[in-house]
Amino acid sequence: MDVQERITKLRKLIELNSYKYYVEDNPILEDWEYDKLFRELKELEEQNPSLITPDSPTQRVGGISEKFAQIPHKNRLYSLDNCNNYQELALWYNKLLKEVGDLKTQQLSLLGPMYEDLELACELKIDGLAVSLTYEKGKFTQGLTRGDGIIGEDITNNLKTIKAIPLKLFEEVDIEVRGEIYMPISSFNKLNENQIKNNQKTFANPRNAAAGSIRQLDPKISASRDLSIFIYSAIIDKSKNIKTHTEAMDYCKKLGFKVNKYTLCKNSDKAIEFCQNMEEYRKTLDWATDGVVVKVNSIAKQNELGFTSRAPKWSVAFKFPPEEVWSKLIDIEYSVGRTGVITPVAVLEPVSLSGSIVQRASMYNFDEIKRLDISIGDEALIKKAAEIIPKVVRTRKTSNSKPIELPQFCPSCGTKLIEVEGEVATYCPNKDNCPAQIKGRIEYFVSKGAMDIDGFGINIIEKLIEKNYIRRSSDIYKLTKEQLLTLDLVKEKSASNILEAIENSKNVIFSKFINALGIRFVGKESSDILAQYYMTLDELINAKYDDLASITGVGVKMAQSIFEYFKDKENLDMIDELLKCGIKITNKYTNAQNLRLKGLSFVITGTLDTMSREEAQTKLKELGAKTPSAVSKNTNFVIVGANPGSKAQKAQDLGIKILNEKELINLLKGEENE
Repeated sequence: MDVQERITKLRKLIELNSYKYYVEDNPILEDWEYDKLFRELKELEEQNPSLITPDSPTQRVGGISEKFAQIPHKNRLYSLDNCNNYQELALWYNKLLKEVGDLKTQQLSLLGPMYEDLELACELKIDGLAVSLTYEKGKFTQGLTRGDGIIGEDITNNLKTIKAIPLKLFEEVDIEVRGEIYMPISSFNKLNENQIKNNQKTFANPRNAAAGSIRQLDPKISASRDLSIFIYSAIIDKSKNIKTHTEAMDYCKKLGFKVNKYTLCKNSDKAIEFCQNMEEYRKTLDWATDGVVVKVNSIAKQNELGFTSRAPKWSVAFKFPPEEVWSKLIDIEYSVGRTGVITPVAVLEPVSLSGSIVQRASMYNFDEIKRLDISIGDEALIKKAAEIIPKVVRTRKTSNSKPIELPQFCPSCGTKLIEVEGEVATYCPNKDNCPAQIKGRIEYFVSKGAMDIDGFGINIIEKLIEKNYIRRSSDIYKLTKEQLLTLDLVKEKSASNILEAIENSKNVIFSKFINALGIRFVGKESSDILAQYYMTLDELINAKYDDLASITGVGVKMAQSIFEYFKDKENLDMIDELLKCGIKITNKYTNAQNLRLKGLSFVITGTLDTMSREEAQTKLKELGAKTPSAVSKNTNFVIVGANPGSKAQKAQDLGIKILNEKELINLLKGEENE
């Protein structure tokens, strides 16, 4: 057997075992046998580089990319509309029947007549990162992130590291498939354990870990993380005569893809029954799921129903209700924020909650501890606020419950804590020498919504503070390469990248600079408002308290904080240092005549067709408007898109003027609405 034949045979055997192992969970080789074959293939290819092909199993890890190219999708990736309860799911189904269904019986269903001709395919919704994979003549040629559905990022090299993604299909076909990259829960827990051992930041949940791992510039890092994929849709040549979604998935499985399992349901009642069964079953899985995707099975019916501007009409995501679990409250720890606020954190016995292991939950402030009557040793009911942040809902006493003694001194610097009249927070007043506050201020200063210094992570900040290289934000701009290279985490290349990011941050928009200062009570929204009223930094520094307090969206408490900040010599010296280091500030609100919506407050709810919610908020802000997230009596307008939430009803209850998307567009253009 010549070298070419041996290489071909090795590749086929390795590919077959990879399929059996990573897709079917049924390996045909022992690990040591697989490793032996892989080493032999690698050695033969190294000896015969002209025989290396892009689809060889040895080519799953490529070189480091400088950045990900932005590539238009050949076929748009749509979002899914959501159903949050069974009644909404039944309503969605009955709405479809009005368009394409025929009445079969008069037997009563959940909400009316039962139709049995619109078959549904139901599958668990993977909580991961959506990607699109393109194959030409059976070979993997390109992989893109979902992006905005129209343009994605080219992460082909990283996707090649995922062994569940075939580099070569079992047939030489042209096909595009969509799938969800995920990290098994067991792998997620191991990853976080390693992050803690290496004094690195942990991931919040498996989805964040998967997304962060697949978007690493170095594919070797992606390869070191245990990622997998489920394929959930495909664009297949019409010559294959595939008539249903389930036939398409069966065909994808035949090609070598790991396919999301489906269940056929003849109507919405059966789909609801499936969702109910999955609520408990999903807890036994080693991957996170937050709902069930329900699809019309017939491709002809899908084509007949079509799409809205953002989502298919023929598919919907049923979202599981937030999960709540009981855990034992072991201890209360106290963290110190950048402004000195002390936040109590509940330390819990590890418990699985919505796809991740929860060991800590924020208690917000000391009043919350009193309100919930919390004691060490209590049993605590935990849920995830918005499916992300663990919080304690309530507690119940046990025989081991012991009262909590609230701290009197700062856990970071030992300074006696204070309470400010009219506020619920407890503070450490030692802002200049408290290590936790220094770290928090610098971390906030470099964040994306502030100076946006890429690569300047929390671990680097901690080491720089330990070595006394930085004490305040202006010290960042005095760092040298030699200082950075003294850190264990930093090598030559990363030191250069950090210094370049620091240099790039010197040109900053005024509103971001204000936000970066970390003034108490001032965030991104209020920084934007201040930049509209004060054209320069000098104007803001010299602003009078009464003028600040009169600005809509600022108010008395924030005005006092701003006024006091700019009267503090330490703060002024730090700002002067920043300017001497080359910070150049540009105010995008230079033409006051364009701020025709100045002082008005707009809240957006639902999905817009012509722009994202973030784009609409940006356009409104550029005209001087405020865009808070919540509806209140101070809201002037509520913009309502498709599938609005409770904010629309609250606006009606408060008598707030509601605008549709067309009226919003007219407003942005400066045109009158009828």
